[in-house]
Amino acid sequence: MKSHILYGKNGIIVDVPDGAMIVEPLEQFAVENEEQAVMNALRQPIGSPPLKELVQSSDKVVIVISDITRPTPNHKLVPWLLNAMSHVPLEQITIINGTGTHRDQTREEFVQMLGEWVVDHVNIINHHCQSPDELVKVGESSFGCDVYLNKTYVEADFRIATGFIEPHFFAGFSGGCKGIMPGIAGLETIMTFHNARMIGNPLSTWGNMTNNPLQEMAREVNLMCKPDFLLNVTLNAQKEITEVFAGELFEAHAQGCAYTLEHAMVRCKQRFDVVITSNSGYPLDQNLYQAVKGMSAAQKIVKLGGSIICVAECSDGVPSHGNYATILGMAETPAQLLAMIEEPAFQMYDQWQVQKQAVIQTWADVHVHSSLPDETVRQCMLSPAPDIVSTLTMLKAKYGPNMSVAVLPQGPLTIPYVVE
Repeated sequence: MKSHILYGKNGIIVDVPDGAMIVEPLEQFAVENEEQAVMNALRQPIGSPPLKELVQSSDKVVIVISDITRPTPNHKLVPWLLNAMSHVPLEQITIINGTGTHRDQTREEFVQMLGEWVVDHVNIINHHCQSPDELVKVGESSFGCDVYLNKTYVEADFRIATGFIEPHFFAGFSGGCKGIMPGIAGLETIMTFHNARMIGNPLSTWGNMTNNPLQEMAREVNLMCKPDFLLNVTLNAQKEITEVFAGELFEAHAQGCAYTLEHAMVRCKQRFDVVITSNSGYPLDQNLYQAVKGMSAAQKIVKLGGSIICVAECSDGVPSHGNYATILGMAETPAQLLAMIEEPAFQMYDQWQVQKQAVIQTWADVHVHSSLPDETVRQCMLSPAPDIVSTLTMLKAKYGPNMSVAVLPQGPLTIPYVVE
């Protein structure tokens, strides 16, 4: 049978075995009028007065957005926020691109993310986690580090965090506090947030907010310089807005997480020999680094010794920036990578993604269908799968004629699980 799997901007049709289990979140319909839904949420927010009443015309305002690796519809949200704050002169507003440890965005990418009018009329800056002059210390974390945040953000009179809420493979859910931590934090703070102990904690996992150390640290950091207002949305597979959660940071995000959990959590009766997963299509599947999220979702329901086929376009490569590829080349096996990363003296940013990938690969084999050259995939300790049907045929020879298969067409937008 055929299954449409999110891949790049258009998706692909994949022939999967008859009887394969298709695992998807509950169908989510777009709100009838996206602009009206957002404006209503800004006028009647959760746990907060209306946005317009909170912001003074004399305030220096910052709007923190997620970078180009996230599908947050900033080209819609930011203009609507500006409209709701029309009493604030545009020259008093700065948009901060929350890159975390990711690369800067170009003007062309900002136009894609925000629209040309916003780029031409509003000051936009990239966050630089390794530039001391652009950071300021706001406190000390109980997790063992100084807390540095973006200086422009800290010095603003009014702070808005935006984003979208989806399941996250170690923070439980995206959105909320994550817009600030790690979005606009300093490298020292980010490294503690992503250290091997934090990432390796069994409570640092999909859909869990209870005693999740990453959420606890993110909350602690946010309280040191709290956003005055949150605007988060949820999206469906077509990247349409399905719900809006605006207002007080913790209350609005908690409601958004509850909504997402209800729609995204899917129980499976058993584990599978083979799990085919996407990485939710563009922009999340634009590099292999991000594709680890789709692999992680599949691991939730693949058998020990099973196989994962990850379908991710990787239009931005491995990528060439950051340390992900470098760290992958520092050992010969996933087990060796884990041992290296878990050494207390080892610290390189992007180690968290390699750690997660290595954990997955010590559980199951991972095959990747992408636009990357086969040799590049092999250099990342993964198996290329240029033809998915041929890969399935090869795996059937391994697992036998009764090979069980599951498909996650929307990848990490679904949280599959098995009660064992």
